[in-house]
Amino acid sequence: EKSTEKLARTQRESAWRDMAKQVAHEIKNPLTPMKLNIQLLQRVMTMKPEKAQKMVDRVSNTLIEQIDSLAHIASEFSNFAKMPRAQNEVLHLNHLVWNVYNLFKEEENIELSADVAEDDCYIFADKTQITRVLNNLLKNAVQAIPEDQVGKIEIKMYMTSRTAIVQIKDNGCGIPEDKKDEIFVPNFTTKSSGTGIGLSMSKTIVEMAKGIIYFESEEGEGTEFFVEIPRYYPNQEELEYVQEAIK
Repeated sequence: EKSTEKLARTQRESAWRDMAKQVAHEIKNPLTPMKLNIQLLQRVMTMKPEKAQKMVDRVSNTLIEQIDSLAHIASEFSNFAKMPRAQNEVLHLNHLVWNVYNLFKEEENIELSADVAEDDCYIFADKTQITRVLNNLLKNAVQAIPEDQVGKIEIKMYMTSRTAIVQIKDNGCGIPEDKKDEIFVPNFTTKSSGTGIGLSMSKTIVEMAKGIIYFESEEGEGTEFFVEIPRYYPNQEELEYVQEAIK
């Protein structure tokens, strides 16, 4: 009985530690780019006040969306043993990708480019969770760049008749051949700091949306992650609702 009780206590403590790591990881991801956006806005207000108002609107919208995402993560902390149930809705993927691009584009020593399809593309998924996946992949790309190198990160979003594809490519250190099979294993990380939770959770989120996530990488050259999610074709009522929401 004592052994059983000790084992149960150990398992509970381990579960809490894993969840705490996950929450900390997901909260930390957007904080640095959020700070950079605010600092940029402060400089613009001081040096070019005539341009500040336009930037206030863009930065405010981006920060509000990210804060909503953080609030959702915090509120789900009690569900430490499982991923929060997805609250699926019709999402305008082009809009989500541009929002994440705007959040990260002020990263220092990084040249970030985006090539997003002009045609509207919709998916049926949890907005907060898909935003977390994109945040995590971009943060990983930034962290993969060696300190003595200018980072070049490319975001592409395109589609076929059935799927929407988001590609995030970096020119970082790449993934060693003997580590590739472990990339999506929970608690595995190639970084000196990090929990190894992010990619495992991203894989779970994408699969919950009936999609797939995979990568191509060459050590010393860089890595390219692909997220493929089934396209969704909204009816007129859904279409009007989404278009109004992103205005």
